Amino acid sequence: MEHLSFPNESAEYRRARNALLDAEIALRRQLEAVAALRRSLPPGGSVAEDYVFERVGADLRPERVRLSELFGGYPSILLYSFMYGPDRDEPCPGCTHTLDGLDGSVFHADRKFPTYAVAKSPIARLEACARKRGWRHLKLLSAAGNNYSRDYFGDTSGFGPAMRAERGYADGKNFDEPMYNVFRKAADGTIRHFWGSELLYVPEEPGQNHRAGDLVDPVWGLLDMSPEGRGDFFPKLTY
Repeated sequence: MEHLSFPNESAEYRRARNALLDAEIALRRQLEAVAALRRSLPPGGSVAEDYVFERVGADLRPERVRLSELFGGYPSILLYSFMYGPDRDEPCPGCTHTLDGLDGSVFHADRKFPTYAVAKSPIARLEACARKRGWRHLKLLSAAGNNYSRDYFGDTSGFGPAMRAERGYADGKNFDEPMYNVFRKAADGTIRHFWGSELLYVPEEPGQNHRAGDLVDPVWGLLDMSPEGRGDFFPKLTY
């Protein structure tokens, strides 16, 4: 394929770059194929209960809201489990940098696919974090009073004995995880789980950490374009 040629590049560079371009084309096709497989999933399980969350209402006061009320006329919603439970002194830096990016993205995506950040801290604490970070568009939910995080693996408390043993989790020791879950609401009001980022819980490749949410995380995409790659970089709350 005849393609670009940048000033003063060598023939060796162009051969290697064209080979990489072939790999990038294959990856683009694979991403589309995986997205098509996701869209073609059969109906998932109906939700365990109509969970009651807490959020800040239009009058800036805390209010209760059920899962069924989060759709707002849209067929599907995304809930991202934010690792900022009451046992944490500070929010998870990895989750926080993700939400820093999503705050801008949801301004657009919410017109088709509403997104919520869910954590087990009280809503006042979550809102204080949002103000500190300068988030303007994220919709925050407190799961402090329900079993959502357990049931949909926003923490490890719902793992069975085999999974706990396989991963070396001590009995009674649990922690939050950055899980994505998508739910669909049918015309008759039935809510079903559509998809969850289960890749989060499969063994990692050597030298890697979580990759389950990379496709919606611009930081990792930017660093992957660099000659140095990600290296040992990990986001912080401040620099």
